[in-house]
Amino acid sequence: MIDDLDLGFDESDRGGDKGKHRRSYVRKRNGESGGGRGKTVLALLMAFVLLGVIGGGAFYGFDRIQGYFVTPDYDGSGTGEVTVEIKQGALLADMANALYTAGVVKSSKAFIEAAEANSRSKNIQPGTYKVRKQMSGERALIMLLDLKNKVVNGLTIPEGTTAKRVYKLLSEKTEIPVKEFEAAAKDPKALGVPDWWFKRTDGKPVKRSIEGFLYPDTYEIPPKATAESILTLMVENFLAVTDGMKFADRVKEERGGISPYEALIVASLAQAEAGNKDDLGKVARVAYNRVYGEFFCNCLEMDVTVNYYFESIGQEGKRSKDMTAAELDNKKNPYNRKLRGMIPTPINNPGKQALEGAMDPPPGKWLYFVAIDKQGHSEFAETFEEQLRNQKKAKEAGII
Repeated sequence: MIDDLDLGFDESDRGGDKGKHRRSYVRKRNGESGGGRGKTVLALLMAFVLLGVIGGGAFYGFDRIQGYFVTPDYDGSGTGEVTVEIKQGALLADMANALYTAGVVKSSKAFIEAAEANSRSKNIQPGTYKVRKQMSGERALIMLLDLKNKVVNGLTIPEGTTAKRVYKLLSEKTEIPVKEFEAAAKDPKALGVPDWWFKRTDGKPVKRSIEGFLYPDTYEIPPKATAESILTLMVENFLAVTDGMKFADRVKEERGGISPYEALIVASLAQAEAGNKDDLGKVARVAYNRVYGEFFCNCLEMDVTVNYYFESIGQEGKRSKDMTAAELDNKKNPYNRKLRGMIPTPINNPGKQALEGAMDPPPGKWLYFVAIDKQGHSEFAETFEEQLRNQKKAKEAGII
């Protein structure tokens, strides 16, 4: 075989002296020139290497091409345990990315394809789930649809809960110290409250407080949550709800120059004062009329502001009839009920209906109201004489 290869090279250059070429071949055979065999062996080795590279490249190329048509996916049910959070409003792509990042599925596409093939995938609820690593997309979907795998660590924050009370409830649920929540709340902007929320049009100084922005709702607390992450979640919820309502836009357009922040304060007042949800908007209207209308002192004169001050300094709240004149008109109290204009901050965290009432209160010139039945319904009055008649009804019903 080697001889044939050598002859081939000699024969290809014929055209001159045949003997010359033959002698050259003889010298090679007799060892007079030893480089020929080495070159031939090297050529063969290079050919094998080249074939190997081409073959390997072809295999690599096929593997890559195959990846475009075959979705990378694990087989089976996986191993170990890992938690994955499905956030409120998450799309299938968001869920897939969360699973892929946690090492649950081999590719986002594997989960998306499994979910698109199963109409039940739309029933996946937000929350934290216990799943396994290296699962097939189909098995991961099954685990998210099984509520037994959901980490139930829910906490309901009632409407009208003050920030201090929110911290206490969260601490009891998570065992995170109240001080950590208080520390995190000192910078509302860091928790996601946009700076424009703290604008006022009444000329009063702004006090940046988290009060009012911790939206009351039922929350699933992730296992490794921090004070900052929990409060941020509540702020995000507030922003989502108010954005959906177009709260800020409508207040600016419809409330006669009142800022969204002042309207948020009014919502908190309505939440605290109204004994029935039907009256939230009317109480908001009374607050607007008293502060921005023709009330004799342009002040709120609502006892709930005094109780908020009591809570802020660590004192127990009181019923209105138990408050002294000095407490009702304490000059050191920034939430003094006789303070002219709107109070510095919200006094609790209002729910959606209270926000709606402050954003779009019913028309009326009411300046007074009083609860008249045990269901919390109030009667509203434009004059003090009407208010006295309504108070008489309240007394007859045993309310006051």
